[in-house]
Amino acid sequence: MGDRLRSTSMEDLPVHLILEILMSGRLAVIDLISLELTSRTFRGTHGLFPKKFKSLVDYAAFQLCGLSSIYASLHCNAQEELLKRCNGNWKRLLRFLMAVEQSSDMVETSAGNMQIRSGRYHTLLINDSAAYSCGSSLCGVLGHGPETTQCVEFTRISFPVPVQVAQVSASHNHAAFVTGSGQVFTCGDNSSYCCGHSDTGRPIFRPRMVEALKNIPVKQVAAGLSFTMFLTRKGHVFTCGTNGHGQLGHGDTSDRPTPTCIELLASIGSVVQIAAGPSYALAVSDDGTLYSFGSGTNFCLGHGEQQNELQPRAIQSFKRKGINVARVSAGDEHVVALDSTGYVYTWGKGYCGALGHGDEIDKTTPSHLTSLKSQLAVQVCASKRKTFVLVDDGSVYGFGWMGFGSLGFLDRGASDKVLKPRILESLKSHHISQISTGLYHTVVVTNCGRVFGFGDNERAQLGHDAVRGCLEPTEMFMEKA
Repeated sequence: MGDRLRSTSMEDLPVHLILEILMSGRLAVIDLISLELTSRTFRGTHGLFPKKFKSLVDYAAFQLCGLSSIYASLHCNAQEELLKRCNGNWKRLLRFLMAVEQSSDMVETSAGNMQIRSGRYHTLLINDSAAYSCGSSLCGVLGHGPETTQCVEFTRISFPVPVQVAQVSASHNHAAFVTGSGQVFTCGDNSSYCCGHSDTGRPIFRPRMVEALKNIPVKQVAAGLSFTMFLTRKGHVFTCGTNGHGQLGHGDTSDRPTPTCIELLASIGSVVQIAAGPSYALAVSDDGTLYSFGSGTNFCLGHGEQQNELQPRAIQSFKRKGINVARVSAGDEHVVALDSTGYVYTWGKGYCGALGHGDEIDKTTPSHLTSLKSQLAVQVCASKRKTFVLVDDGSVYGFGWMGFGSLGFLDRGASDKVLKPRILESLKSHHISQISTGLYHTVVVTNCGRVFGFGDNERAQLGHDAVRGCLEPTEMFMEKA
């Protein structure tokens, strides 16, 4: 028996067992502690894992990190820096990678998988593969039919066929949903054909399948002001809608009534994340390159000039410094990006301190937010003159314009400015897993699956009609079945 144990190595264990240990969620904390203690006890006598690792679980985390596309795209020096920022802890590094990947997708909570997205005057939620909406139903954006003008609580959205919703995007007046099978449904204002249906310019009051993408599985959508981006499972980007500034990325300014593939991005490689601003677009490739196109107003494209770009153009300042971008968020007038080692960068219009550098000066190219360099960021979120950064311990930092209390600082006036990143004390009692901010309201999901909102509630976008605004985070509930 002893000889057999001594001849066993970690490499002999089936990969699915390692995945089961760390990612199935079926093991209790006490089970992981027992495994950790057992592997440490026998590490010196049975060689179950290399001695440089603290435990079997630590070594399994190392192996799983190698499977992450974010980690694999980093050069050796960057990988070493990331491990150092995680205090040499492979489990923390794995949690960081998983949190970044989930930031643009659904997050795992103890109450199930969830995603939250805030639009102009409404909020969308996915909970256990069902989609819910609340707030103003202008142009049918809530998806509940022409008779619904407002929902004062999260109300489940009905689809024409049974679906499991996997991802959602909220814009000003239209919404897009991705199902588990990769189909796309849209609803809301289609006057610019941003919903992808060329046969009608009228509002679509209930989710309708985008026929042009019926046989092209999609994994992410991003809704802009009057256009929409679609990211396929193959890593290709399709766009439709208004194209007056080149935001569709096809090299011209002609509108597209149905989704059309951006050939330039398809020829470059695989895209892993997309983001849509009012009239500009962003795409992150699998090698960490960030591309921008559309309106150059407010320097949101990050090229140092305000010229429109009709095709995707790589932001060179990142490439010159060897920085791999992992995720990006497009605000109304500024952009915030997260690199693969947890650092944050901002650029665009600095009004009200939205860039977080302690002033209101515009940044024409990406600028490192040094005040957060000691933090390991896992999500960035930008909207109207405000920015949020979620770090790996579940804390949230905010800066910019308070805007009806949507920045979440209880000791500041509803129109104050916060020029540098500041932790939201109002959320410190919760571990935040995801955050989204709209025009004047903000919503978060905790690791326990609870949803909180703060800011403007004039149109019930916070899921209740008790007050017109909430400075303090208020829990949001779904309708009872």
